[in-house]
Amino acid sequence: MRASLFTAALAAAAISGCRSTPPEGVALVGATLIDGSGRAPTRDAVVVVRGGKIVAAGPRADIEIPPKLRQVDLAGRWIIPGLIDAHAHVARWSLPRYLAWGVTTVRDVHGTLDSVIKLRHELSIGSIAGPRMFIAGAMIDGVPATYPDAIAAATPAIARKGIDRLVSLGVDYAKVYTRVDPAMLRATLDEAKTFRLKVTGHLGLTDAVTAAELGLSADEHMSGVPEATDTGLARALSAEHRRGFFPGWTAFERSWAGLDSAALARVARALARYRVVVVPTLVLHETFSLLDDPMTLGDTMLAVVPSAQRDSWNVAGMVQRAGWGPDEFAAFRRARPKQDQFLRLFRAAGGMIAAGTDAANQLLIPGYSEHEEMALLTAAGLTPAEALAAATSNGARLLGADSLGRIRAGAVADLVVLRRDPLKDIHNTRSIESVMSRGRLMQADSIRASW
Repeated sequence: MRASLFTAALAAAAISGCRSTPPEGVALVGATLIDGSGRAPTRDAVVVVRGGKIVAAGPRADIEIPPKLRQVDLAGRWIIPGLIDAHAHVARWSLPRYLAWGVTTVRDVHGTLDSVIKLRHELSIGSIAGPRMFIAGAMIDGVPATYPDAIAAATPAIARKGIDRLVSLGVDYAKVYTRVDPAMLRATLDEAKTFRLKVTGHLGLTDAVTAAELGLSADEHMSGVPEATDTGLARALSAEHRRGFFPGWTAFERSWAGLDSAALARVARALARYRVVVVPTLVLHETFSLLDDPMTLGDTMLAVVPSAQRDSWNVAGMVQRAGWGPDEFAAFRRARPKQDQFLRLFRAAGGMIAAGTDAANQLLIPGYSEHEEMALLTAAGLTPAEALAAATSNGARLLGADSLGRIRAGAVADLVVLRRDPLKDIHNTRSIESVMSRGRLMQADSIRASW
């Protein structure tokens, strides 16, 4: 019902207050364009949109605006590509939140197969409004599987069958989880290679460099990095991962603080050499490190999350199940500088970073968390331009979608209009005035009014 109301509200907004693109198209005129190419921004730019596609983008002096297009004066504004959340768990309630915060594409890394396939289809055909959705379907895990809706594989042969099943259902890529060991990962990647299917991983029993050597395309959460620095540490962490998710995560997170910088640099260079995309989800690490801070639980931004969803997060219950206390939270906070250091080393080695958030898990607000991730990336040492690329063009490259993440002729018309310059301060990505998704221009305030 809420999804229908949201779609209806956007349709009404497109006709009235939001002034969406008419059938002939729209020309956005006068803004400073940051097109996602890495080039210097274009001042006094024009972006011409027809039929959900960008047909021209560049300096006003170079572009002849076709007749019968509605012109929107955006002088004093900035235009950036639509944002891409490269690590998400998408729920229906989250769809308008993503759009209101300028996230026009999401990379869903795990969900119940039937549900995520259905949701992607509804978004694709426009029966509900929301971001574009790329899915892994159900992740492949060892046994016993961490989550009941994962594909549990007791042997490499069963893991191969899991890939076959995912391919038959039309997933966009596959994901392996913490209980997949090297033998199972090798079989999974070999089977996926047959179908030219990329595989990403939240690693546990396989270190990051071994996974890269076997052909893993992306690493979620920087998992497997501590294990790759030292074989003794890898054995110790593997034992914790076998015990369960929370023991494994806790040991993994704690281990960062004691990592040797030279070993981290070696791992960073190896992952960059194998062209593994790192999706660090710094906002997840940061949030978990601050769960003992009352300000974290009292963040006023949480009001944008439906109360039923906030209740279902049950943060206190999660902390209790995980067995986290003052010592664990202090250790998590000590880990954060080393995680940031690894990203600087990885970037210096030529590695590619994509911005992802793990929303809508506990306290991670869909859409808004993408902006927090970009801010944390700059705090880690990236420039605002690099952080913006991590949330746009790098995410598109990770997805293998060259029509996303850029504002250029032939690309899809997904973009964000800002009131302030994001290259001056990355926090300015939050100054969203309007969002264009699939060629439809919507005021951010009108999207929020539909919640």
